[in-house]
Amino acid sequence: MKHNKFFRTRISAAVSLVLGSAMMGSAMMVPVHAQENETNNLDEETTVEIIEISGIRGSLARSQDIKRSSSGIVDAISAEEMGKFPDTNLAESLQRITGITISRNNNEGSQITARGFGPDFNLLLLNGRQMPGTGNSRSFNLENLSSEGVSELLVYKSGRPDVPSGGLGVTVDILTAKPLSSPGLKYSVSAKGLYDESNVEGDDVTPEIAALYSQTFADDTIGVSLSASYQERSFQQQSANIPGWLANTGAFSSASSFVDLRPDAMSEEEDIAVNGNPALAGALDGKAGPTFMPRQISYDLRDIQRERTNAHLTLQWAPTDNMTLSADYMMAESQTANEGYGFGIWFNFGGNVDSYELDENGTAVRFTEVDNDFAHSRTSDTLLVEQKSIGFNFEWFINDDFAVELDYHDSSVETDNGLDSGTNASSLLIIAPNNIVNKTYDFTSGQIPNFEMTWPNGAAEASASDIDPLFAQFSRGIGESGVKQFQFNSQWTNPNDSFLTNVKFGLAHTEQTFGGRSGFSGNQGPNGYNGNQAIFPDSMFTRVATDDLLDDFDGGGANLSTNYYFDWDLGEALSRMATFFPGFTSDPFNENGQISENDLTETTQSAYLNASMYFEIADMPLDVNVGLRYEETEVDSNNLQRAEDFVVWSNPTEWQLRFQSGGDTFVNGTGEHDVLLPAIDFKLEIQEDLFARMSFGKTISRAPLGNLNVGRSLSANPKPDSRIGSAGNPSLDPFESVNFDVAAEWYYEESSYVSLTYFRKDVKNFISDGLNIITVDNLRDPLIGPRANAARAALEAEGLPLTVTNVWERIIADGGGVDDACCQTQIVRQNADDPLIEWQVSQPVNDPDSKTVDGIEFAIQHMFWDTGFGASFNTTIVNSDTEYDVSLLAVQSPLIGVSDSANIQLFYEDDSWSVKLTHAWRDSYLAGVGQTQGSADAPPQFIEETNITDFSVNYSYDENLTFFLEGYNITNEVEEGYGRYRNQFLFGRQYGARYGFGARYSF
Repeated sequence: MKHNKFFRTRISAAVSLVLGSAMMGSAMMVPVHAQENETNNLDEETTVEIIEISGIRGSLARSQDIKRSSSGIVDAISAEEMGKFPDTNLAESLQRITGITISRNNNEGSQITARGFGPDFNLLLLNGRQMPGTGNSRSFNLENLSSEGVSELLVYKSGRPDVPSGGLGVTVDILTAKPLSSPGLKYSVSAKGLYDESNVEGDDVTPEIAALYSQTFADDTIGVSLSASYQERSFQQQSANIPGWLANTGAFSSASSFVDLRPDAMSEEEDIAVNGNPALAGALDGKAGPTFMPRQISYDLRDIQRERTNAHLTLQWAPTDNMTLSADYMMAESQTANEGYGFGIWFNFGGNVDSYELDENGTAVRFTEVDNDFAHSRTSDTLLVEQKSIGFNFEWFINDDFAVELDYHDSSVETDNGLDSGTNASSLLIIAPNNIVNKTYDFTSGQIPNFEMTWPNGAAEASASDIDPLFAQFSRGIGESGVKQFQFNSQWTNPNDSFLTNVKFGLAHTEQTFGGRSGFSGNQGPNGYNGNQAIFPDSMFTRVATDDLLDDFDGGGANLSTNYYFDWDLGEALSRMATFFPGFTSDPFNENGQISENDLTETTQSAYLNASMYFEIADMPLDVNVGLRYEETEVDSNNLQRAEDFVVWSNPTEWQLRFQSGGDTFVNGTGEHDVLLPAIDFKLEIQEDLFARMSFGKTISRAPLGNLNVGRSLSANPKPDSRIGSAGNPSLDPFESVNFDVAAEWYYEESSYVSLTYFRKDVKNFISDGLNIITVDNLRDPLIGPRANAARAALEAEGLPLTVTNVWERIIADGGGVDDACCQTQIVRQNADDPLIEWQVSQPVNDPDSKTVDGIEFAIQHMFWDTGFGASFNTTIVNSDTEYDVSLLAVQSPLIGVSDSANIQLFYEDDSWSVKLTHAWRDSYLAGVGQTQGSADAPPQFIEETNITDFSVNYSYDENLTFFLEGYNITNEVEEGYGRYRNQFLFGRQYGARYGFGARYSF
């Protein structure tokens, strides 16, 4: 069979598939593959009438055509018209594709999980170019990229030799249109008002404006396109939080009453030895199974204001009919200001526990402790993210049979969270009345846990006059990641009648860098509750009722047991502390702080070869693509290694690791690996409009950048049960997946189809955390040293409880403390006769075992004749052999993000109205391993199932002017997280719904 001689690069191919695409005009052209076949039958005088389809139906039709005509397993989303993408957020658009789910940040889509593989396993491209990740990650935060200016999203689910590697799950290519692909003058301007129900501090309505312009000159040989957008958003996040659960914290022998629903131990071997409080180590409780206690609980609010600016400029010149030069520049900047405040209580366990109730899994659902503080915290930070990319492209059709493409880009992402004008840092201040008589945690009812306290002399509430400063902390992280990439692509198209259609060959050089510097000030101020209440006048505090706090949760709002807190001004409090305490500094990089610095370079050389072939089997057309990609990668890592000096027990609940001045050194590590990535795709047209596909291939994702950094770090606040550390490994091999896909697709009517896909991925080189127990010279533990043992003995002799507070205060009273030069207070500093601290240091290693993920994707899209109504539905069912075992108290390496999902879309469209309702469901899933304040066994973080409903209504006043209304999360869906069991609450977050309304003018 004779094939047309038509060369399309990866970049130009997708644009030509939607020639005159929605980005550059509100039309869907006749599919390119149809145009190509028909063009040979037309002479030069023939005039072709092109039928244009715009709006939702046009977008779905274009996406369907790309899916149908592509090799391998590919899905797509296309713009509805110029300046109008189906969703205002690219991540939220991607979740409409089978197999794609999203994680949300600040109540909007942020990152994607594909077929069970999280953000680090998926590669994002911009016009075929690999983009740097945001922060210490390879994953790209799509919330920072506006949808204006985007014409299409292509999702490659099967491996492709001619696409950069890194997308073990999927590779997403964000396409922006080129002016020469759609000649003439076109522009669009839109203005939108954003209303967020959760907003408290910012403006109730914030602006979003966007403009797009495209024009060609000199007989359509020169083209310019420009898109720009600006958005402001103000909202509030409310949350309840438990940062971690600790296993086996003690036998609670001091408890006067208890309920323990765990089964009785059948033997002494089945009993569990307490491994928390060293004074109680070895005690047996007669029960089978571990116990789990929350580290702390707090209720928190964050007022967030964000500004986001995006711009994309493209210049093109075609000096001849077969040559095109392009240059483009993209910038995206977001600045997010957070003002947070919270209140809560800390738990010490052991001798502090007065009563408790454990469920059948050993999880504390209610318990009471004595002593300590009603902590109030204020935080403030401003995060700046700047993304830039400049690129150049040269396409040359040397003759009818051979074409080449050269492409280069230099892209970077810079982050800095220290832009607060007052401190140039991210700030935290904790103050509290430190005179609780007892405190109770209660999660026996409601959606969120409650806590309550009793006060001296029977007082009903805490008194503002008792509020004492604990400490202030300041931190700052400055980072930059970048990608410099050169790609050479070529294609030879066979001019003869032959089974061989074309051959592609390419080379690439990619240099990815990551570097950063971070500082932590250490505790500033008194570093303990030392009777400094006079610093803060009572007038500085305002009592606030919780009527509107967490009121979307059962048991929240006015029903909270502690239904009040104190509000206060962070700037005033810091100013008072800086005046009162000499040496107080907000500099995160001060000489006594904890400073880290690193840079990492990853250089990859690659080459690929791909051949396309055509056969007929029993009169059924069969397209075959077979290819191979080879890559070599070198890793070079440098990291600043701090020199640890000594450990300080600064007050009953706070610990510090302090460092030697001038003892820091840089360490270096290297690694290398190479991979061979084969791929083969079959597409069989069984009958007209009925296709069967099969794909085999191998894909990779490289190790997370943070895991490749050489060096070791220990916790700066080494509290008991939190003596942890981490080390990197630049020699990690990439994740490798052997993939199999088989699919059936039936395109039974125009813009209507049904498809069923089975996929399987066998992955090796998973990364797990190897846990090593180490000691470090001169880092010793005063909690179990001679002074602490003597204090416990004295307390027992006097019949006093062995609480942490009592032990610390007795050491100080017995002369075991020293003056702390930094904080004008007494501390318990390690002594030479204290035993060495055992640190649990994790280091990433490649797991030799392979893991399997498989699943089914089903999708149906149907247009109800010419009524204007349409619907689409898809669902994905995913299975994995690497589920987290909640009963195993050991570090595990399961696959993160595996969950079933479904999406439904209903719409109506006519010449004037366009109405769409969408719903996205995601089942509960494992979001991560390890909790901020959890046990060293790295307990899990599960996310409860979510249901998000959005809508949009558009009214076209005429062919140019459109008015619209949009709603997001209109059912006020909340986010909930939990640990090993549902009763191990981790967080509950509420945002409320948000709406957008405005107008768009296009020409």
